Amino acid sequence: MSAPDEGRPAPALPPEQAAGAPAAEPDAPPAPEPEPEYRLSPLTMVTAPVRYLRSFVVPIVVALVAGGFDPWALGSSAAAVLSMLVVAFVNWRTVRYQVGAERLEIRRGLIGRSRRTIPLERIRGVDVTSTLLHRALGLAVVRVEAAAGGGAAEEGRLDAVAAAEAERLRRVLLHRRAVLGGAPAAEAAAPEADPGERPAADLPEAAADEVEYFRMPRAWYLYAMLSLGYLLTPFAALAALVGFVAQVLSDLDFDVDSEAATGAAEWLRDGGTSLLVTLLVGTLLLLVLLMPVFAVVSYSVNHWGFTLRRRDSALVTERGLFTRRSVTLEHRRIRGHALRDSPLERWRGAVRLRAIVTGLGDAAAAATLLPTGPRERVGEIVERALTPYRGGLVRHPPAARTRRLFRAVGPFAAAAAAALAAEVYWLAALLAAAALLGVPLGLDRYRALGHGYDGHQVSVRSGSLRREQAVLLRDAVIGWTWRQTLFQRRAGLATLQIAVGAGGGTYDAVDADFDESVAFAAGVTPAVLRPFLAGAGEDTAPDGPAASG
Repeated sequence: MSAPDEGRPAPALPPEQAAGAPAAEPDAPPAPEPEPEYRLSPLTMVTAPVRYLRSFVVPIVVALVAGGFDPWALGSSAAAVLSMLVVAFVNWRTVRYQVGAERLEIRRGLIGRSRRTIPLERIRGVDVTSTLLHRALGLAVVRVEAAAGGGAAEEGRLDAVAAAEAERLRRVLLHRRAVLGGAPAAEAAAPEADPGERPAADLPEAAADEVEYFRMPRAWYLYAMLSLGYLLTPFAALAALVGFVAQVLSDLDFDVDSEAATGAAEWLRDGGTSLLVTLLVGTLLLLVLLMPVFAVVSYSVNHWGFTLRRRDSALVTERGLFTRRSVTLEHRRIRGHALRDSPLERWRGAVRLRAIVTGLGDAAAAATLLPTGPRERVGEIVERALTPYRGGLVRHPPAARTRRLFRAVGPFAAAAAAALAAEVYWLAALLAAAALLGVPLGLDRYRALGHGYDGHQVSVRSGSLRREQAVLLRDAVIGWTWRQTLFQRRAGLATLQIAVGAGGGTYDAVDADFDESVAFAAGVTPAVLRPFLAGAGEDTAPDGPAASG
């Protein structure tokens, strides 16, 4: 059942009714009733001890090994495990949550009790995650992100509830938030299940209003080899392993025998050093050869089964092999999107897609709409799921190229000259080579600069090692700021900062022509900048984006 649209004009009344009683106003959506209190799933008594055990497994193992598995060590370890079970039982018995008409309340604690209240209108997102154990038991973790006072973050976490209940809870929270936030009537009147009448497992999935935009093909996992972060995975794993072994050895507190230390020193002196160096170099070479394999494996674990779909009035992403995470981004909070790539990704014509969303900041995990993939395919999905940018980009003046080259080459050239003057020729050669490599880097940074407006969206692009083209809705722009250094003023350049209440907060058009950037901003929000450009007059700026210099 849907409510009439508030924005449409009322139909004309028949003549016999026109002179009589006034027209009936459309019924507003009824205020939702508070739900009863609910507990977590009883299976939390299984998942909670496993979660606790991950933090105490090393101390327990160390205590058993150091104690020689004597009765005291076994008894203390058993007592620790039993205490985890007791805490899990108390947690299940004491945690309650209730969705009210205007707030979500989470109560917990037996002796020290806490009560967290989250206003529904402040909810920024509802994420659902499931580890491998949760999925085996049919459970999920619901994490509610909300804006707290002073711009801080507030979070409500329910670990764990039934998977069907987690999905129902997400729908209810987002629906009631939309109602309190003044959503359009058609959206606010979306059907909301009454948990007292219908089991969560029987709730409809609204398949007619769900569209799948993307399901990750197997070939896309190979793009992990273009990411430096994933290529360095084996080295990160080796560092974690060394740290773990060092922690265990430190906890066991081994005594080093003096005779053993003397023997090790003699072995190193008699040729053991060369063997250690050989083993170290061989290990590093093996890790280098395994970099692509580790990259693809770790990338697949994080992005396995990545899907992007529209559900109701939101975009939903799901991904993960062992831990499955579902992130919901409401369309009303999406203020644009960003395309990011690296030199290796550009070489293969690949790009990543992120949403620019209010309330999330620049959080990479939550804002990811598509992993690295072919630019053409990503563009097709942007065409379907978002609003593509259809304009061009204004190239920045040649003075910007000079500044990009100077920043990329100048520091290394100056350092090379200093090393040459100090007669440190090998260092001077290295720095000179770095200065030469800065030339193509500076030129690439200059070619990346650009900004434009297609009548509906603003776009800015910059960067080389991490190039980003941000596309912002015109209505998302809340301010303009021009910044000029002494050298920029002499060259007639400025950095135009576009302030938005989403994503990273500001997006920069670096080293743009100052006069052209002023005209550009005036073309986007003419009513706002007209009084500043006229200098004086009767016009006053209406409420809207602010301009500062």
